[in-house]
Amino acid sequence: MSAPNNLGWLGIFRLGLVQVALGAIVIQPFTTFNQAIIEDLGLMAMLPGFLGGLYYIIQLTRPRIGHGLDTGGRRTPWILGGITTLAIGGITTAAGILAMESVLWAGIAVTVFGYFLIGAGSAATGTALLTFLATRVDAKRRPLAAMVVWLMMIVGFAVTGGIVGSVLDPFSLERLFVVVSIVCLIAFTLAALALFRLEGPDIAPVESPAPPGSEPDGAVDGAPNGTQPTSQQHGSSRFIEALKEVWGDTKARRFTIFVFASMLAYNAHETIIEPFARQAFDLTAGEATQLGGMFLYTGVLLGMLLTGFAGRFAPGRLGALWTWAIGGCVASGIALGALGIGSFINDMWPLRASIFLLGVANGAFAVAAIGLMMRLANEGTESREGVRIGLWGAAQAIAFGLGIFLGTAGVDIFRYIFDQATLGYNVVFTLAAGLFLVSAWLAARVLAVDQVATKPAGNSR
Repeated sequence: MSAPNNLGWLGIFRLGLVQVALGAIVIQPFTTFNQAIIEDLGLMAMLPGFLGGLYYIIQLTRPRIGHGLDTGGRRTPWILGGITTLAIGGITTAAGILAMESVLWAGIAVTVFGYFLIGAGSAATGTALLTFLATRVDAKRRPLAAMVVWLMMIVGFAVTGGIVGSVLDPFSLERLFVVVSIVCLIAFTLAALALFRLEGPDIAPVESPAPPGSEPDGAVDGAPNGTQPTSQQHGSSRFIEALKEVWGDTKARRFTIFVFASMLAYNAHETIIEPFARQAFDLTAGEATQLGGMFLYTGVLLGMLLTGFAGRFAPGRLGALWTWAIGGCVASGIALGALGIGSFINDMWPLRASIFLLGVANGAFAVAAIGLMMRLANEGTESREGVRIGLWGAAQAIAFGLGIFLGTAGVDIFRYIFDQATLGYNVVFTLAAGLFLVSAWLAARVLAVDQVATKPAGNSR
């Protein structure tokens, strides 16, 4: 189901600016804050690990947020509310880290609350923004729209990381608090201006009809005759009903599993590429960092661009998002497997070209998956776009956190078992490569259902 008054390219770009704001704040917990806690305060790495775990646990609320979007109609209040919560969470966390220097446990408590706000704000903003895109962007524009908003979030990561890194020196926790507060305020202002009058007139809330005969003699939703359930009971029962309905859809369920598996494979290898290069190819720290920034992520950007433009302009199967999703997973698996083999050849292996091609494959499947989310969210007998986006977003977030943990832990475990550092990385790369190939098979299973469902309309892009 698609709402009237579809967004044009200016509207899509404005939502991209919201993604820039989102990326500018979300990057802080996983970079600047972690360094301050471990290096400057001298605390155990377990603390940022716990805080990061809290962030990902909160992402499980995305389906519930999606249900609120489906029943409430309007999306921009959720986006703005999420960005507001996110900005407050960033400032609160920076204040908590500053307080740890003098009152440790009070500072930790404030920081935990800040991470909770960051997780909640990120979940609300991300779910609402993707749902808005899914329902208000024309089908032909969705591949390019997915590319635009994803690229702009990466821009938010990159620009903020560069600016914050340049102004933090000489470092102090007080300076960190000031810089992060300014970043959060600028990000909030940018998002608020981008959202101003973007959505248009109110959209009537969507209510799921109760099954015939389920409300006898004036009772509502199974309440005793003549009584009304509380709004909390009513909302919870409707949400569970909506979630069961979406999970009962074969296509939605298979796509959820595909998203989880592919993102798990992606995040299992992404964080260990640079230490692997240093270990296996004797690179310096600077060379390894350049390898990630200049080759891996440049490849990711190219893969995103190729997929976005092909999905919009290329004819036939070449322009089908399923082609890029499946092909991207297969290519990622092959590239990862080749990288592991290359470590045994060492100097003879074209490391930079190999990393670049891995990035292209990763970027292609990532944008294709986001574009497919936007299309598949509109399918079904009820208006469940928010629940579907929320379910897939939760699967993606869980896979993100679990992939980082399993990838790094796997390196340590296999390095200990085989008593060889490089072999630990190779085993993880091999497992991730195999999971990418499994993901391609899972995507093909979703495609099989999708082709049957869309055959009368002649469109499975």
